[in-house]
Amino acid sequence: MIESPLALTILFHVGPIPITTPVVTTWAIVASLGILAFFSTRRLKIKNGRWQAVLEILITAIEQQISECIRGDARRYLPFIATLFIFLAVANLSGALPGIKAPTASLPTDAALALLVFGATQYYGIKSRGFRGYLQSFLKPTPLMLPLNFAAQVTRSFSLMVRLFGNIMSGELVIGIILSLAGLLVPIPLMLLEVLIGLLQAYIFSILATVFIGSVASGAETA
Repeated sequence: MIESPLALTILFHVGPIPITTPVVTTWAIVASLGILAFFSTRRLKIKNGRWQAVLEILITAIEQQISECIRGDARRYLPFIATLFIFLAVANLSGALPGIKAPTASLPTDAALALLVFGATQYYGIKSRGFRGYLQSFLKPTPLMLPLNFAAQVTRSFSLMVRLFGNIMSGELVIGIILSLAGLLVPIPLMLLEVLIGLLQAYIFSILATVFIGSVASGAETA
C-alpha cells in the first residue's frame, strides 16, 4: 500500500510539538553539511587540493549564475543562494538512499524554504533601498496597487513551494508505485532520472529565488 504523499510520520514529541521524519532528516542534512563545511574550510591553501578545487569550482559557478540573473555585486547574495542550492541538492538527492524520504517531498519543508526566500526578499529589498524606499515601491504605479503588489510577492513564494513539492513528491510516488508492482531492478532508470530532476529542481528553485531577490533589490519591479 502506497502511503499518502501528505502523510507525516511522527517520531517523537518535544513538549507539545510533534517531530516528524522530514524534520529529523532535515536536521541530519543541516548537521552533516555544517560539519563538512567546517572541516573543508579549516585549512584553505593557496595551492589547493582536489577537494578545495571542487568547492571553488562550485562556488564560482553559483556566483556566476547569480551575476547573470541580477545587477550588482553577486557576492552580496552568494551566502544565501549558495546555501539554499547546496541544501536543496542534498535534500532532493537524499530520497535516492534506501529507507530515506527526501524532506523536500514534504509540504511543510517546502513551505519553510519558500518562507525563507520571502524573508530574504524583504531583507535584501530593505537593505538595498532603505526601509522607506522599499515600502514606497509597493505604491507604484499607484497607491491602489499596494495590496496587489504585496500579494504578488506572497504568491511568488507560494509558487516556489508548490513547484518543488509537486516535482519531488511525484517522483518518489511514481518510483514507490513501480517498486511495489514490478520489483527492485525495474525502477533503477527512474531513480537515475529522479537524481537528475532533484538537481534540476534545486537549480530552478535557487535561480527563481535569485531573480525574485534581485528584482526587488534593484527596483526593477515589485510584482
